[in-house]
Amino acid sequence: MGEPTTVKCLVWDLDNTLWQGTLLDGDDVRITDETRHVITELDRRGILQAVCSKNDHDHAWQRLEQLGVAEYFVLPHIGWGPKSDSVRSVAERLDFAHSAMAFIDDTPAERAEVSYHLPDVRCYDDGQLTELLDLPEFSPATVTVDSMRRRQMYQAGFRRDAEREEYKGADEDFLRSLDLWMSISRATGNELSRVEELTLRTSQMNATGVHYDDSALRRLMTDPEHEVLVVTMGDRFGPHGAVGLLLLRRMPEAWHLKLLATSCRVVSFGAGSVILNWLIDQAATAGVHLTADFRATERNRMMEIAYRFAGFDDQPCACRNTLEPADDTTGVQRLHLIAAPRPGPATMSLDAVDLTGMRPR
Repeated sequence: MGEPTTVKCLVWDLDNTLWQGTLLDGDDVRITDETRHVITELDRRGILQAVCSKNDHDHAWQRLEQLGVAEYFVLPHIGWGPKSDSVRSVAERLDFAHSAMAFIDDTPAERAEVSYHLPDVRCYDDGQLTELLDLPEFSPATVTVDSMRRRQMYQAGFRRDAEREEYKGADEDFLRSLDLWMSISRATGNELSRVEELTLRTSQMNATGVHYDDSALRRLMTDPEHEVLVVTMGDRFGPHGAVGLLLLRRMPEAWHLKLLATSCRVVSFGAGSVILNWLIDQAATAGVHLTADFRATERNRMMEIAYRFAGFDDQPCACRNTLEPADDTTGVQRLHLIAAPRPGPATMSLDAVDLTGMRPR
């Protein structure tokens, strides 16, 4: 059997689970030091946490604030409905598969209700609370800078989404109001874990679905023909973190885009088209054609649309002969584009490395 899927979000019950005692019975509920450590360490590891409790919302949330832990929880569901509905709602809002969700509750009937309706959600009883940090599903292989601030990035995203719903103007005007910025730079050794994580976590906007591990990325970084580029973004609500990765081989007649992966969190900002237009403009300045690898998966149809919309097609070209042959056994298509100048982005500022000259040794 393979390694278990890492949990992306743990949903907590409150009474006699997260805290000791029952709030509505008038208990002076408290959180143990061990539980507080679990909460803060899961947050450091980049595992989101939510609350699902049968309680009065205002009373329970006020108590979480008094205990100094409210900030650690996204999407609280405190009310009287079935807990399976709450867990499902959290998963849908986060766009997480049920297999990436976990639920902890002291009551067997509540765990059974969630397991019955959501069989892929992993359920734990309160007696396992202090063991969670030692379980493989709660132990990601790497903890990056972005992992440690994942919760803050999601919370900023919720505030951003709320403002977008209230905004009455055109989408493009709203994007301008965000003061968006994008940076495209060469990856450094310190960023490799963030870059590797992108190849693992990104599926809908991943051109090939190929995972590049740390050693493979380091080899490419030391090869003068290759570029390992990391894309970061932010706006007035805060940083989005590392949101994109490009693996590019620069040859005299053609540049070969081996992988483009972008986070689904920035699709609505047009990040993919900004990246592709920048790369196409760079290739046009350098006087080379562009080729791009694409392999269809169950989830990356949006990436194919982005390539096609940017102008990539299947037309044959002699420049392909200068590249290593595509591996036909993996289903990789090699798309092609004759580069022409492209305008800069209209809705964000862009600070990007210049690829048109010689790469520094």
